[in-house]
Amino acid sequence: MKPVKQPSLAQLRAFAAVAEHLHFRDAAAAIGMSQPALSGAVSALEEALGVQLLERTTRRVLLSPAGSRLAVRAKAVLDAVGSLLEEAEAVRAPFTGVLRLGVIPTVAPYLLPTVLRLVHDRYPELDLQVHEEQTSSLLDGLAAGRLDVLLLAVPLGVPGVTELPLFDEDFVLVMPQDHWLGGRTDVPREALRELDLLLLDEGHCLRDQALDVCREAGREEGAAVTTTAAGLSTLVQLVAGGLGVTLLPRTALRVETSRNERLVTGYFADPAPSRRVALAIRSGAARQGEFEEFAGVLRGALGVLPVRLCPSPPLP
Repeated sequence: MKPVKQPSLAQLRAFAAVAEHLHFRDAAAAIGMSQPALSGAVSALEEALGVQLLERTTRRVLLSPAGSRLAVRAKAVLDAVGSLLEEAEAVRAPFTGVLRLGVIPTVAPYLLPTVLRLVHDRYPELDLQVHEEQTSSLLDGLAAGRLDVLLLAVPLGVPGVTELPLFDEDFVLVMPQDHWLGGRTDVPREALRELDLLLLDEGHCLRDQALDVCREAGREEGAAVTTTAAGLSTLVQLVAGGLGVTLLPRTALRVETSRNERLVTGYFADPAPSRRVALAIRSGAARQGEFEEFAGVLRGALGVLPVRLCPSPPLP
């Protein structure tokens, strides 16, 4: 059997581009390579591996069965090489290069202004890339190396993930203007047992947290919960329309309620139900020290928000 030659990164990059775009011209433009050079690199890779990767016709390009299998491997190799280069750059010069930050939707609009200002002022050489996704997608991205740091609600309880707590924040009851609990600062949790509650759609961690609060308050399992909103802004407008009440984290309160005079708030009696927000990273990541320092600086910057900052962890 003919021995397999070692493919080059340029060949893998060319093949991965063609596998993604299924078009030589588009693939060449995507990686900044001429079309003849791209075609030559893919042909050289086929020769090196001893397999046909593409089915070429006059009208289109298709992956062969072998090409479909090896395209996944090629992408994994290129991702790993990219991560290696990023880690090496981070070691040479901390807080430079790319930092891929994942954020949940119920945190992003309220904390990102502070995060972006901090990065701009303190880490101007850092290329921050923000991805807003739900928790499960963020964790998948962290595990796969697609994301570096997550900003989300904890605890997660996920092996291989280290949580760097930032702050705790209370939940606030948001109601229509004429609601009998409006304006109170001593709302008992037990009030949640009978209220018409509006929550986010399935998949949002804030929905699960709110249901946990209701369960702790003694609300019956299966009690009616209206779920029609994909985001907090829509949820608040439903409340203003008199369809029910909802729970908002304190950091979201000003943004989401200040634009509508038909809303009132109620604050829970101590101890109020709350959630904890943290940075999450891969345990043992090469940039863990850098991420821990970033968490400490960010923790201090968030002190202007209506939250209770978590103490900084002791130094090792």
